Amino acid sequence: MAALASSLIRQKREVRDAPPARPISAQRKVCPRGTKSLCQKQLLVLISKVRLCGGRKGRLEKSPEPQLKGIVTKLFCRHGFHLRMHPDGVIDGTREDSNSFTLFNLIPVGLRVVAIQGTASGQYVAMNAEGHLYTSAHFTAECRFKECVFENYYVTYASTLYRQRESGRSWYLGLNKEGQPMKGNRVKKTKAAAHFLPKLLEVAMYREPSLHNVEELPPSRRLDEPEVPPPNDRETAQLDAT
Repeated sequence: MAALASSLIRQKREVRDAPPARPISAQRKVCPRGTKSLCQKQLLVLISKVRLCGGRKGRLEKSPEPQLKGIVTKLFCRHGFHLRMHPDGVIDGTREDSNSFTLFNLIPVGLRVVAIQGTASGQYVAMNAEGHLYTSAHFTAECRFKECVFENYYVTYASTLYRQRESGRSWYLGLNKEGQPMKGNRVKKTKAAAHFLPKLLEVAMYREPSLHNVEELPPSRRLDEPEVPPPNDRETAQLDAT
């Protein structure tokens, strides 16, 4: 009994005097598949924005915006006449508001520069070197008119090619009190003959190249005139010898 008691006492002392066991450290949690860190999420958002912007740019390049083809309008002169273009090319004025020959296409061909085209005939209003108005079947330099808004909100149309040599005064499109066209060098921008009020009827848009990209013909040459090639050196030498 004594031996048994002594062995029990010794076991209790060993248990009491034994060093404390080290605490078990918590294991690292493993992130489940499919979860991403904050940096990874921000990087994915940035990449998606870049792809989205690139896709929008590509779509815009494939479908360009429509350009302004022209404005269908009536040009009402301050003298009480509508500018009219007959099918035979005669230009004058009429007081009839419902006349179909008073419709024109104002086509932008430059900065504040327009071409005035009759909708019925398809010809352009032009001004020659003498100041007379005429109609041209082709778009030339004489068909360009500078559009300018006057102080009284009327619009003037001046030739971009011809003007007074000494004073530099512009030549304007104008109708007199009888509705007849005047010479450009006799029309002053301060007079009622040069003041027109465009009456907007329709705005035409299209996706094809406009007259901005059309090369205009010089006023001295037409499409129906044949081109004469310049003489070479041998021909000029023979002409000089004769």
